[in-house]
Amino acid sequence: MAQQLVLFAVPLILFQDTEEVSTLGIAYALEWLPNLVAFPLAGLLADRDGGVRLFRRANLARAGALGLVAVLCLVTPSWSTAVLMANGALLSILMAPVHMAVEKVVPQVAEGEDLARTQSVVQNMELLSMALGPGLAMVSVLVLGKVWLLVLAAAMFALAGACWLPLPHRGPEKGGAGGGSAREAVTELRLGWRLLTGNRPVLLLACFNFSINLVVSTVLAANAAVITGVFKAPDSSFALLNMCVGVMGLVNLLITPLLLRRFEVGMLGVIGFTVVCGALLLLGLASSFAVYAVAFVVMLVGDAYFNVFNRTQRVKVIPREHLGKVMGSFFIINDLSFPIGGILIATVVGTAGPQGLVVVLTALLVIFGVVFLPLTIRGFERALAEIQAREEAGSETREEACEERIERLRQEPRTETRTDILETQGSLENLTERGSS
Repeated sequence: MAQQLVLFAVPLILFQDTEEVSTLGIAYALEWLPNLVAFPLAGLLADRDGGVRLFRRANLARAGALGLVAVLCLVTPSWSTAVLMANGALLSILMAPVHMAVEKVVPQVAEGEDLARTQSVVQNMELLSMALGPGLAMVSVLVLGKVWLLVLAAAMFALAGACWLPLPHRGPEKGGAGGGSAREAVTELRLGWRLLTGNRPVLLLACFNFSINLVVSTVLAANAAVITGVFKAPDSSFALLNMCVGVMGLVNLLITPLLLRRFEVGMLGVIGFTVVCGALLLLGLASSFAVYAVAFVVMLVGDAYFNVFNRTQRVKVIPREHLGKVMGSFFIINDLSFPIGGILIATVVGTAGPQGLVVVLTALLVIFGVVFLPLTIRGFERALAEIQAREEAGSETREEACEERIERLRQEPRTETRTDILETQGSLENLTERGSS
């Protein structure tokens, strides 16, 4: 929710100071470019740390950065644009370890069928924060002003870090982390890229996410300018729009479990992608704020459905001990679209306009999705089938080893033999129960 306060305040301050859409595009690009460097390192830290401690420390750092920016904006208002752009880059770097910590911790607390439900809760809680954040922002703007929103956001980042204090700290999983030297770190980062490029469905998913995010990022980068500039809506409309998205996130918390019982995760991904494309076309063609607002809400709801498929399937086919390293490389491809979207807004918007650019990019996205979404879904199905087959083969091998050990123990005249047999039989029963489940 603290991030939503920042997303509400910063674009409005920048646009009102400069009155140029290109400034928003440049700020958006500068905000996301550091992510491309930060995510691989954050993934490596998540594998070494386990995730919980990394989340707490990154949020405390975000709180400190925002507090300093608020002071600078209040003391020297003429520096606001430069300070906010620099702070966007810093927050972008610190956002990477927060995301990687969540990626690492969620599979630790949810497995099997619970994983998809837990991932949907995480996704929809992000949307729900869009309701509470702007609502709080509107009240705070009337009472405090836009700059003081940054102070409030800093306090909330600190609170987010404190919320993870009760969670137990888990060290790196076996085989997941090396030492602390620079050479070992480079080796592990190369391993992450190798595992990603060798995992065809995850690589396809990263490219697919890039194509979706490229269009969505152009919408988000120009959102404040389109709402308050093209449609001449007041600042409160910008907040109200995000609140509507958050309310739909609350509705999704109730609907998504029902959808998961009715549809496979892959089908939910198809539904989400279809909804996103239809909403993006409507955004590009909207001639009034009311139509634009409905399309914007529907776009993010469809994106939430697609992300249940996105988040659930990728963690199933990546070795858990290397999850951070692989996802760090994954997010380079995934998030490269955001600075590119900002650059497009800064350079092309003068010719085609932000909405015209969205229409062109959406048409390309539809063509790309028709070809690559079925390939991605089938790739995950094959990968999961191969993993299941390997697990069953390994279980059978362990069962045979247990049976051979029991037979050998029965032939050995030792007083401890009966105890050894019972222990081995217990292990065999556990393997059999695990295989049947």
